[in-house]
Amino acid sequence: MVFSSSTFLFLFLPLTLLGYYLVGRRLRNGFLLCMSLLFYAWGGPKAALLMVASILINYLCGLWVGAAGGKASPWPKRLAVIAAVTANLGILFYFKYLNFAVDTARRLFHFSAQVRQIALPIGISFFTFQGMSYVLDVAMGKAKVQRNPLKIALYISLFPQLIAGPIVRYSDIEEQIDTRTVDLDKLASGVQRFAVGLVKKAWIANTLGQVADGVFGPATMNSSVGLTWLGAICYMFQIYFDFSGYSDMAIGLGKMFGFEFLENFRYPYSAKTMTEFWRRWHISLSTWFRDYVYIPMGGNRRGNQYLHQLVVFLLTGLWHGASWSFVLWGLWHGLWLMAEKPLIRRGKLDKVPGWLQWLFTMLRVLIGWVLFRRESVSGTAQILAVMFGLARPERVTYTAAWYLDGWVILTLAAAVLASVPWREVLGDRFNAWLAGDRGVLCTRVLSCLLLLLGAVLVITSTYNPFIYFRF
Repeated sequence: MVFSSSTFLFLFLPLTLLGYYLVGRRLRNGFLLCMSLLFYAWGGPKAALLMVASILINYLCGLWVGAAGGKASPWPKRLAVIAAVTANLGILFYFKYLNFAVDTARRLFHFSAQVRQIALPIGISFFTFQGMSYVLDVAMGKAKVQRNPLKIALYISLFPQLIAGPIVRYSDIEEQIDTRTVDLDKLASGVQRFAVGLVKKAWIANTLGQVADGVFGPATMNSSVGLTWLGAICYMFQIYFDFSGYSDMAIGLGKMFGFEFLENFRYPYSAKTMTEFWRRWHISLSTWFRDYVYIPMGGNRRGNQYLHQLVVFLLTGLWHGASWSFVLWGLWHGLWLMAEKPLIRRGKLDKVPGWLQWLFTMLRVLIGWVLFRRESVSGTAQILAVMFGLARPERVTYTAAWYLDGWVILTLAAAVLASVPWREVLGDRFNAWLAGDRGVLCTRVLSCLLLLLGAVLVITSTYNPFIYFRF
């Protein structure tokens, strides 16, 4: 079940909200847990059993860490953490990377072993990382041991962020599980945020995604140079509005049920460096790797910080999928961050005009998305060769004009405008107006219109993929 589906919008969400607000405060967590498990089981009962197993593993490992914390030797706690990490990564490896590992080994060592195709449970990377973060937070003293298994189950299975993030840390919502406020203002704020995310997804991401799919299909090598650039730009916007739209809907849904999730995107396409881009893009993932991988490796203080950063981005690429294209995408970003670090530290980039920094950063991000989009390295090389004039198509079947109708042009214009941090650009006076009575009224009216537009688009559209579901 996806948020931008008729089933969710007109059946699951209204029933869940109605039941949540009707049951007493003491029953809300239990009701929300039941609905979250139903939400996940909708896509397949077997996957739901796997998630229940993940909940049980992390709950028991959390108890183990808590019991070992008071002992003189640090090894009992370390063993508990090792057991939790091994179990979680073992599950992730089996379902997500085993076929990739066997296929790679077969090609390298020329043996004929075969592994049956394993169905990838939806959102496994997200709920696995959340479960690990609970045990790690307890081990680091950032959170208390949770002795109620139903509360750990609610934390890991909470449906707003279950299958495509953001990755919510247990330490961030530990208190909210027990005490959170639910009122009309928070409900209205959640509906507004959900409406924005729904339109991002149902209009911008879906419209531009159809263009990107058409351009990067089997006839890619028969596309003109202009069309390959159009396809890359459309995909660049599609993946941003697809994922940030889902995050907006998740944050909005969280508010409806009283939860406050941290932001996952802060206008990444306004970044002037790759370093700034990663402070604005998929914040929950980048901070997860920073806190649980980069800093424990030594961070900036011990060892080779450039090597640490490269390892983190190699893992970031692999987190997204079992493919060499994702590995290259991670290395692409990691190498650029390594190159920028000394320049930023010495103030060398301050001498470069801001618009030129932004343009160069967006070009690098765009190339990275081409790496991300294609499953084969050879296919990526072909597209990049056409884009930069290093290869000429044998015959041009399609040009950019074939796709640039009025609706696509309007959507591209909306994508550009929605990528600009207007609150930062327009300043305090604009933000003060938004906070005033007229601003609040206009915002709520606009949100209602956006919600209506999103619902109409969901009903009338048959193209509705979520890119990050496969991660």
